[in-house]
Order: sequence, then structure tokens, then C-alpha cells
Amino acid sequence: MRGYLVYLGKRIVVLTLTLIIATYLTVIIANLGGALDELIKEEIRSQVIENLMRGPQSSWFRQLPPEEQERIIEERTQERIRALGLDAPFWQRSLIYLRDALTLSLGRARWIKSWSASSDVKIIIFERLPWSVLLFTTGTTISAAVGLTLGLYMGRKALSKFDRGMSMLAIVLSSLPAWFLGVLLILVFSFQLGWFPSGGRFSPRIHENVWDRTLDFLWHLSLPLASWVLTGFGSWAYVTRNLVIHILHEDYVMAARARGLPESLVMRRYVLRPAAPPIITMIALSIIGSWTGAIVTETVFQWDSMGVLYYEAITCAPGGDPPVIIGVTVMYAYLLVLTIFILDIIYALLDPRVRAGGGK
Repeated sequence: MRGYLVYLGKRIVVLTLTLIIATYLTVIIANLGGALDELIKEEIRSQVIENLMRGPQSSWFRQLPPEEQERIIEERTQERIRALGLDAPFWQRSLIYLRDALTLSLGRARWIKSWSASSDVKIIIFERLPWSVLLFTTGTTISAAVGLTLGLYMGRKALSKFDRGMSMLAIVLSSLPAWFLGVLLILVFSFQLGWFPSGGRFSPRIHENVWDRTLDFLWHLSLPLASWVLTGFGSWAYVTRNLVIHILHEDYVMAARARGLPESLVMRRYVLRPAAPPIITMIALSIIGSWTGAIVTETVFQWDSMGVLYYEAITCAPGGDPPVIIGVTVMYAYLLVLTIFILDIIYALLDPRVRAGGGK
């Protein structure tokens, strides 16, 4: 037990340091190492000039000598710079940004608005996140379930016609990008046959009935979900197949079969249990990864969620929208670190050597 606690303590320290370093690097990169400050200051100066030249005081301002105009512009520019805290050195502000990010005080976006016209980064993220979960997490879960079931059967029937056929299908489908298959599905099932909509989440008409609205949403979900599942299950099946084949050739499995144990018991106790840690890792990391969305697939199906948000945050303006970039990255980093820690606990429960040896 003591070794197990030592192991968990080490992992907590390592994961915490990893989170801090990753977050700080994100802060530096999102702010272009401080170069973004100069762009913001230029933008502030331009706004000040525009307000003075076109605002209520424009007639008064235009009558002033050029030197006086420049002095007023500079004073008001510096006031706004100080109000935003941009007068402090970047290294000091980067530590403040790091503290805010780690405490999930994500602040307000500079350019991007939520669908409810809010600049709060948390609101912006949590508006988009459920749509990523509904499509990509659901698709990943179905892909994993189908792929693991097929891979287990393929591993037991290695080199059979079924195994060879499914292996070829798995390789072909997993090599296709989801967006590419999505385009093909739209061409066939939307434009040619007219069975499904080409994109979006709801029809333009308003459904007052909750059941009709749910069916309409599922109808729109069908094609993007199908493209994600069809291009995803193959890699799961092929990896699981190879893992099962490798374990089936281990000496302890052959010894269990030689003892005359039932095949179901051999598979459950001597094959599935050793295969569980890597499979659980794949499932957990894939599900967390699915929360970040997929930019091109979302664009093809007009499914505005986390992938499109991240793209907008990077490209919306020169230098992007750092608070949103940092917010999305930190959210994913927290989820990833938490997932890895949970996996460490599961590994320790599955492998007695971890509990006894402190993870050595």
C-alpha cells in the first residue's frame, strides 16, 4: 500500500508540473511572446484617434494645433493601455495570465462573441462544447465499441476469410479522413437521394414539440456521425486484432489452453485482462480528444463546435484571440491530466506490481 501511495504521489507531482509548463507555454505562444502587445497598442491608438475625429468632440479636436492633438492622443492611449495592464513588462503579465488560466479565470474574449453576444470565455466554450460531445464523443464511443468487438473476433479467427476481409476494410476506411467520406455521403444521401440534410443541426422550421425537435436533430446528426464512425472503427478493430493475436501466442495462454480450460475463461482471464490497460488508455484519450472537435469535418457539415471555435480564435484577427486560445487549451489540458491520473489509478488496480513497487 505504501508503494502505491508513493507511486500516486509521484504521478501527481509530475502531472501538476506538466500542466503548469504546458499552460505557461500556451500563454507565451498565444501572446506571440509579447509581440502581440504592440499590435494591441497600435489598435488602441487607432481607436482613440477614430473616437476623437468622429466622436462628439471632433469639431473641438480638429481646431487644436497638431502638437496639442498628438499630446491628447498619446495621453488617452496611455490611459487605456494602463487600464488594460499593458504598461507592465510581458514577463510579469505572463505570470498573471498563468495564474488566471490555472484557476480557470479565463476572462473575456477580445474579438469572439458567444451566440448570446457574450464575451465571457467560459460562456463561449460551454456553448460549443456540448455539440462536440454529441457528435464526436458519441461517434468515438460507437467506433470504439464496434471496433473492439470486431477486433476481438478477428484476433480469435486470425487469417480466416472474415479476418482478411475485415482487415482490408479496416485499413481502407481508417485511411480516409472523416471529412472526405462526409463529402461523399453528402453527395449521395443528400444531393442525389435527398434522404438526409447536407449540414446544420436543425431545420429552418421551428418545432414546438420536443419529440419532433429531437427527431430533427437526430436526422441532421446521421451523416456526420456515420462519417466519423465509419472512418474510426477500422483503426480500433485492427489495433485490437493485433493485440489479441500477440497475447494469444503468450506462453501462459497456451498453458491455460493445455490445461483444458474453457475458451471463454481463457479469453476473459488470460487475454482480455492483459489487453485491458492499453485498450482503456486508447478509449479514455480518444474520448477526451474528441471534445476538441474536428475543424474540417465541422466545416463540411456546418457543425459549429470546438474545432471551429479554435480555428476562429487563431484566425479572427492579427494575433488571434489569446483568451479563447488559452481557455480552450487549458480546458483540454486539465481534462487530459485528470484522465491520465485516473488511468494511473486503474493501472495500479489492474497491475499488482504497481501497488507493490511504487510504479517502478
